[in-house]
Amino acid sequence: MRQRMMRILGVDPGSVCTGVGIIEQQAAGTRCLAYSTIRTGNADFNQRLGIIFEEIHNLMLEYRPQRVAVEKVFVNNNAESSLKLGHARGAAICALLQSDVTIAEYSPNAVKKALVGRGHADKAQVAHMVRVLLGLPKLPPADAADALAVALCDQHHYQTSLRLQQASA
Repeated sequence: MRQRMMRILGVDPGSVCTGVGIIEQQAAGTRCLAYSTIRTGNADFNQRLGIIFEEIHNLMLEYRPQRVAVEKVFVNNNAESSLKLGHARGAAICALLQSDVTIAEYSPNAVKKALVGRGHADKAQVAHMVRVLLGLPKLPPADAADALAVALCDQHHYQTSLRLQQASA
């Protein structure tokens, strides 16, 4: 069966820095199309959410991915930080809902396990695997590397589900 091209946008939400990365899967392999960090600066919190929304919306228009993978909220001991992270994630998801796109969600441990083989790998190991798997000349910034890792995790899960469907057909 011939594999069609697929673009996946990975999102690592944050209220100050949101990582984004776009990968493209082709018959010849997977390549990185773009990655960046959406920096909201010192703006009012509601304005930061607007910046995240607008930047994600613009990425959707520019790259038109078929799938989007978003990292689930990591709940820590600081309730206020967790709530802000949830708001940032919500702003990103609202921007995604304006497009007809499949949205998948993955826990940080699921992403690490998909890339490194261990759910408790450290960020450096994940970034290294992102660089190796995508053939990047250098390590991307931390938030962008995390977003690319989420996209690669989704690609892995999606491909596995396709293989299972083919095997049972």
